[in-house]
Amino acid sequence: MMPLQPLLQIPGYSNFGIAWSPFIPNRLALASSANFGLVGNGRLHILSSLGPLGKVQIDQYYDNKDSIFDLAWSELNQNQLVTAGGDGNIKLYDLNLQDFPIKNFHEHSREVMSIDWSNLNKEIFASCSWDGSIKLWSPDRQTSLVTILAHQACVYATQFSPHSPNLLGSSSEDGTFKLWDLRLPDTRTSGTISGSGGARAVVEIRCMNGGEVLSFDWNKYKEGIIATTLTDSSIQTYDLRANRLSAPTSTVIPSNVGPTSLPVHRLEGHVYPAKKVAWSPWRADVLASGGYDMTTRVWSTIRPSPTFLVATQSAHTEFVAGLAWSLFEEGILMTCGWDGRVCPWKPV
Repeated sequence: MMPLQPLLQIPGYSNFGIAWSPFIPNRLALASSANFGLVGNGRLHILSSLGPLGKVQIDQYYDNKDSIFDLAWSELNQNQLVTAGGDGNIKLYDLNLQDFPIKNFHEHSREVMSIDWSNLNKEIFASCSWDGSIKLWSPDRQTSLVTILAHQACVYATQFSPHSPNLLGSSSEDGTFKLWDLRLPDTRTSGTISGSGGARAVVEIRCMNGGEVLSFDWNKYKEGIIATTLTDSSIQTYDLRANRLSAPTSTVIPSNVGPTSLPVHRLEGHVYPAKKVAWSPWRADVLASGGYDMTTRVWSTIRPSPTFLVATQSAHTEFVAGLAWSLFEEGILMTCGWDGRVCPWKPV
């Protein structure tokens, strides 16, 4: 494990999300908010990393009138990205234009908590909100393509499958992870993509002893394997192929109904819940998590149980809210937290 390297401090802001550019090896984007995201403005920072574990610097930034909770790089244009706002707005930025976003999308009635750009169907991105819905968008269209009434509670995260352009996952305050098939019609869905009927839940997982499902991520090598973070402080992995619904559901299942699903792995070590989880893009067995206990932990599912723990970093003095593996440098992990810090790390 490499020692802690120089970090970047963002004064006056808490950081909520970080993402590496899929096009430019040393470029990152950072979602930040004043006053811990409770009230006040936000800021989108564009960063560059001077070497795999070198200094991180701010290249440019954009101010926003409300908090920014997440972001996603365009898979079509290396200079564009979208942000998720606390006022329900989604904004599309072009880095060639310094002052303002080039488009604003506003249909969510509450905070937008997560946003993801499909790396397979590069024409669409997805957002989810505390209003219980997921929406699919095109950067070329002002209104959403599809609205999914996904959960009866806050939706914390949504993400496209890296293995199929037709599958989308979501995790929620209601204690479930759901897998949506974008080719299938459902009464909870309005709108279509390329003539499809919208989206239907084909998998629903009620995580064991977990409470709320705060985040999830797809394994990049094993199709159908996800990792989830839960309010009981555990990280649980699941095989979606073992949890398919036997029949389509026409209504949202209440949070107190339905069997508990059995995880493949249960990773324990965080003192408080993990806010974020990310599988390595380099190894099928390695994943990282950032927690409310102010630590970042790296795990391997092929290590002897019960811990599976590989390494722990304590570089933050507040909640670790975001983390991202480099797509170009193997083993490099960037973390960000409510303390305003951005920390590069090579744990494996």
